[in-house]
Amino acid sequence: MKQLSHNPAPIGVFDSGFGGLSILREIRKVLPQYDYLFIGDNARAPYGVRSFQLVYDFTKQCVEYLFEQGCNLVILGCNTASAKALRTIQQHDLPVIDPTRRVLGVIRPTVEKIGQITKTGNIGIFGTPGTIQSKSYDIEIAKMYPHYHVYGHACPMWVPLVENRESDGPGADYFVKKDIDALLSQCPTIDTVILGCTHYPLLINKIKQYMPQGIKVIAQGEIVAESLKDYLRRHPEMEVKCSQGGTCTYCTTEEAEKFNGLASIFVNEPVQARHVNL
Repeated sequence: MKQLSHNPAPIGVFDSGFGGLSILREIRKVLPQYDYLFIGDNARAPYGVRSFQLVYDFTKQCVEYLFEQGCNLVILGCNTASAKALRTIQQHDLPVIDPTRRVLGVIRPTVEKIGQITKTGNIGIFGTPGTIQSKSYDIEIAKMYPHYHVYGHACPMWVPLVENRESDGPGADYFVKKDIDALLSQCPTIDTVILGCTHYPLLINKIKQYMPQGIKVIAQGEIVAESLKDYLRRHPEMEVKCSQGGTCTYCTTEEAEKFNGLASIFVNEPVQARHVNL
């Protein structure tokens, strides 16, 4: 790695593809004053079907890229990366690379929130096959709320629906209803469902259409944004390392033009990304 500096720099946000842009959008609403640098590893997406080792390797490369650009704080805006790579990066890599830098994920802030919402303690999780298989939500929930019960269901078709711009099409109706029915068949008293993939908020209209009344659906963007705001308040030594110019820069490992069109759907504004090689 290149020599790392500690000048104030953008907050880094990483995702394997596009979904983390939904996290970034909410963070920028809550904390518009900071600079942000987003990298999407679109050339190697999706991560959800890849092995733990590959997800870790790819995530670490992207985190190191953001560090090389000066970022002192990096948010993994990706459930799969948070599930399969975050702990190893925090415990094994950061002490070697630079113990003053921080990498945060999206799973823990989401789990912290459910205690304020559920009445039955029966929690449903929709996620990619990788996130569900990792049982990362189950583990975090068991740590915080050992008496809760967690029911996971993988939705392998939801990301392709979003990325093929079929969120409002009839295919979305079929798969969303089918997956909701499959999750709720595991337990009739689930009252809180976590959208454990950052693409899924783009299906929220369909999800609400087929989700029975009384079940709370949790999207992560607002939760992660408020958690980051609280983190910076509690860690002024990190807050001063985050530059405040109100800018946002986008990078992708895919061809930039291909990235820009779909990315704009997630952030609700035009995107001009630059291509990077890792």
